[in-house]
Amino acid sequence: MGWYGNGWGWGSGLGMVMMLLVWGGLIALGIWGVARLTRGGNEPTLSVDVPRQVLDRRFAAGEIDPEQYAEARRVLDSGLATGASPHQ
Repeated sequence: MGWYGNGWGWGSGLGMVMMLLVWGGLIALGIWGVARLTRGGNEPTLSVDVPRQVLDRRFAAGEIDPEQYAEARRVLDSGLATGASPHQ
């Protein structure tokens, strides 16, 4: 018979499973790396708009009239929109 049952004992079965896991991990890592490097710039970028930029954009788009724009700017400039006390 020979040592270790001709090479088909627990040791070789575990070795085959480990080799499959290693190769599977390397292939998955390679696919992830290629996808990460070749991904286009079509992802939305996360940007935090300050309130004034949002207000300017809404006014430029015609969503608010000049009176609403002026009032909102006054509120933003005075700090009332951020919860700050008007009497600082």
